[in-house]
Parts: sequence; structure tokens; C-alpha cells
Amino acid sequence: MQSIVVYCGSNPGNKSIYAESAYELGAELAKRGIKLIYGGGNMGLMGRVADGAMENNGFVTGIIPNFLAKLEVAHKTLSELHFVETMHERKAKMVSLTDGVIALPGGYGTFDELFEILTWAQLRIFMGPVGLLNVNGFYDLLLLQLDKMIEEGFLRAESRALLVVAEDPATLLTKMEAYRLENRENKPLDRSLYVDNK
Repeated sequence: MQSIVVYCGSNPGNKSIYAESAYELGAELAKRGIKLIYGGGNMGLMGRVADGAMENNGFVTGIIPNFLAKLEVAHKTLSELHFVETMHERKAKMVSLTDGVIALPGGYGTFDELFEILTWAQLRIFMGPVGLLNVNGFYDLLLLQLDKMIEEGFLRAESRALLVVAEDPATLLTKMEAYRLENRENKPLDRSLYVDNK
């Protein structure tokens, strides 16, 4: 993998382990020569993952909407920073540049991004691995909910398996690389099968 998008909170959380894990992920990406692509912010876990990469000689690309940049929340020391008009443009631009996605703990925005990319993976629009860094058991209840969705007939087991989970950055990246190699022969579906062109 040459690049990975990281979705995460613009808040630091109530426990130091969240910010520490975000920094560790950024540093691990830099160590492996993987470009970090993220939302371009300087606050919370977003700022820490970027700092972790930049302070370990990594390459970091930020994608930020103009209205957020005007609020002075853009990180000022990134390798490159792209400005877009809307949140939708931001998400599309980030995914267009990446080989994989990782979600750290976060709020509504992080969950929105995570489930959108899982939906794209399920439809084979996005073919890269989707990783969940389950810091401090943050996502334990979500993982139980996914199992409940299978049990109740709303999610297939093969779709549940699209999500790669680990508790530390190094293990997660190793598992994602294995997933990528295992699935490299897969081809996206014909979009006409699920896009209404009328």
C-alpha cells in the first residue's frame, strides 16, 4: 500500500490513549513509507495522526473544505493541502487518492465516513482494505452490532469480513496488507448493475 486515508475525530477524547494511538499510527505509516491522507485538520486525533507522520519524515496530504479552513482549523505544516468546496468533495477526493482506509475513534463524521466506505466496498466500488483501529475497546459495541445485523439477516457474513480489525497500528497495517494481497485479483463490478442511469 502506498497511501492510506485515516478517518478520525477532531476531538482528542477523554483518555490520553486515543491521542497516543493516533500519533503512533501516523508514525507507523511514515516508518512503512505509506502516505497519510486525512481531513487536513489540526485538532484532536486528526492533528495527532498528522503530527505522528510528519515528525517521523512521512508524507501527509490534507483535504479540507474552504469553510473549515476559514475557521483556522487547517494543519499548517503538511506536505500538501488541498482545498475543496463541500464535505462530499472532501470524501470523494480522499478516497480517490488511496489504497486503503483506517478509522480511528471519532464521532458522527467518522462513523459516516466508515459506513460509507464499507458500503462502497460491499458494492465493489472501493477495492482496498478497510481497517478499524479498536483503541481501548472503543468499537466493541459496534462490532457486536455488526454481528447482530448478520444474526437478524441484514448483513452477509462476507460483507462483515470486509472490515479488518486490530487494537494496535502495526498489527492493523500488517493485516490490511495481507487482505490487499489476498484480494488483489478482484475486479470492481460493472457499475451499470447498481447505478440508475435514467
